Parts: sequence; structure tokens; C-alpha cells
Amino acid sequence: MSEKTLNPFEIVQQQIEDVCHEMGEEEAVHRLLKNPLRVFEVNIPVKMDDGSTEVFRGYRVQHNDAPGPTKGGIRFHPRVDEDDVKALATWMTLKCAVIHLPYGGAKGGVEVDPSKLSDQELERLARGYVRAIAPIIGERKDIPAPDVNTNGNTMAWMVDEYSRLRGIGRTLPGAFTGKPVEFGGCHGRKEATGYGVALMAREAAKYKNLDLNGAKVVVQGFGNVGSYSALYLEEMGAKVIAVSDVSCGLYNENGLPIDELMKFAEERRPLTEFKGDAEMIDREAIFDIESDILCPCALENSIHMGNVHKIKTKIISEGANGPTTPEAEEVLNAQGILVIPDILANAGGVTVSYFEWVQNLHNYYWNFDEVQDKQEKKMIQAFNRVIGYMEEFSIPMRKAAYRIAIKTVAAPMKLRGWY
Repeated sequence: MSEKTLNPFEIVQQQIEDVCHEMGEEEAVHRLLKNPLRVFEVNIPVKMDDGSTEVFRGYRVQHNDAPGPTKGGIRFHPRVDEDDVKALATWMTLKCAVIHLPYGGAKGGVEVDPSKLSDQELERLARGYVRAIAPIIGERKDIPAPDVNTNGNTMAWMVDEYSRLRGIGRTLPGAFTGKPVEFGGCHGRKEATGYGVALMAREAAKYKNLDLNGAKVVVQGFGNVGSYSALYLEEMGAKVIAVSDVSCGLYNENGLPIDELMKFAEERRPLTEFKGDAEMIDREAIFDIESDILCPCALENSIHMGNVHKIKTKIISEGANGPTTPEAEEVLNAQGILVIPDILANAGGVTVSYFEWVQNLHNYYWNFDEVQDKQEKKMIQAFNRVIGYMEEFSIPMRKAAYRIAIKTVAAPMKLRGWY
């Protein structure tokens, strides 16, 4: 597949095919995993503040439910399309499998630029999306969560709408995760994905005998995932020297004030407005900066053949889904850069979503430290499994993670009699 084809669904299909072939898996396993079980496309009418009606296209894809109910986020983004959502749902199946969670993968999205909508319009869109997909979701069927441009407030609206639709006189918090703590959410969920990216970078640094104290970190993308990745790596002793968002990059060789920058992110203010001690650079120049750890935490295909040769780092911890093209990864592997694949590095979000779901079902809740302790143990176990497989078969870390994930999903498919 040429890099000119940067379709994320075609990329993940090819990755699955390659790994299944290398492992000698039955052809049925590849056929079952290369396409989702179901794809649901909806059109959502929304009454706008000016009295007009706009219609937004949305999707919900359920990739594989052999291990259990499907699980995956909902993103609001102008670049959402069917293939993107199918790819993300497939990665979710693999992600849950590599962490050993009892879920299959799903994903949802709406093609919209949320920055152009008021809060009231966003709420109407969120509720309309839930009404459209309600027949195929539920706490034992498919459990959505936040993703790009959605958050705890979005999930609260969705829980409320879904509970009303069910008409059983009670709230169903377990039907969605990523909710505010005050509304059945889980302590540590907001921080979970970024915390996981940082944990995996820390474990990789140990593996590579890299002293994390004072290690130079570059973070591409400064939304929820990128900002918390930076914050936790800073707390672990590293020095975050550069970050970027859609507006620009910021650089300071002595380290950036992550706490201050996070206030900008939380207020939806671009980094171009930051007046602190930092040099403003082009957002693409983030890949030119030499570092010890690079965390791509933006969107798919951020690292490609057009910029991979500029990258000078030792460890890449993928906070985004699919941030590295296969061709670019070959270059990174040849340079000896350890790439922690997305299905492991950013699995902290779904791990703590699983904790939230369990707490909702049992109505028994844990504190912040308990949650982070459980997340750390589960992710380190997964990291060690993948590293062990990588060393045993002398393969890149992504292939090791894919092999573990595919074997994990193939087992319940076989037991169910799917092949």
C-alpha cells in the first residue's frame, strides 16, 4: 500500500492482514476482523439558535462483540467520515484486547465543527445523536464515551436523553462512561488517557535505560490527552520543552510551564495567546525538535514520510489513534526508535472507562488514588506482555501488540463457533 493512500481504515486492515499471515492464523480470523459487524449511519436534524434547522451526519460502528459488549468514544469533528470511524472501532477492539478488557471495539462520530456551535446547539446535537443510535447501544450492548471535542458534559446530556428514551423511571449511568464525577463518573477518567501515555513512556524509558529525570519531552497536540501526558511526564521528572496545538507550537529548552498552558487548553484558548516564557514556532516544526520522548497526541497520520526523517528522539508514545503511517514507522524502527503503539499507549482512557462501568453496575465507587493505582498495574502488565512478545520474536512493538490482541479476540470467536 502506497503512502499516498492514507485512509486509516485501509491501514488497519492491512496491519491485521499482515499480522494474521505472519502468525499463521486461520483465514476466517482475518475475514472476521478486517470489517466491522455493523455500521450505523444517521442524519441528525438540529434546531439552531437562529431558528433554522441543520442536518448533521453521524455514525456508530461496532467492530466486534465476541469478547463482550462493544466500547468506544464519540467524536465531534469536521473530518469525521465512515472509514475514519471504522478504523477507530477496529483499533478499539485491538486496544481492549491488548489490555485484557472484556470488551469489543466500537466508535462513533458526527461530522461537525463544534467551534461553530453554541453550547445549546451542541446539547441539541448530542441529544439528537443519542436518539438516532439508541436502538443499538446500552450498558450491556455498546457503551459510548468521550473522544475528540466531546467531554463529561456531553456524556451527561447523552445519559439523560438515553434514560428518558428508555422510559423506565431511572437513570442509566452505565450506558455511557466519561461522565462527570458528580453524575456517576469515575475519579481519574479525565486524566486517564494522558496518564497512560506518560506511564508507558516511563516504562519504556526504564526498558531503554533512559533516565527520565531531566529527559526532554515534546508533545504534539495539547488537548486533553496531550496536556495530561505533558503534566504527568513533568511530575515524573521529565522536562517538557515543546508543545503544539492547531494554532502553533511553543518551545523553551529549559522547560515549559505546563500548569499555565493547561489553563489555556481548558479555556479553549489557542497557544498563540500565551504570553509566558516561550518561543512561538510553526506547529509542524514540533517534529524538528530533538528530544528523548515524543508524544504525538493529535490526529491520525501525523507522522508520515514527509516529516519522519526530521524526527530525532528515542521513544515515541502514541497518544493519538493511528498517528504514524506504516511507511514512516519502518523508518523509525530502522533508526532504533522505540514506538509504543497507540493500542497500548493510549489505552488508559478505555481502561478507566471500564472501571467506571464496573462501578456504575455495582453502585460502588473508588477514590482517585485507587483508580490510578489500578490503571497503573493493568497498563504495566500489558506493557510487560508486549515487551516480552517483542523480544521473544524479535519484532517491532506494534506487531507484538497486534499479535497479542488478535490471539485474544480470536479465542472467544472460536469458542462462540464463529469459525
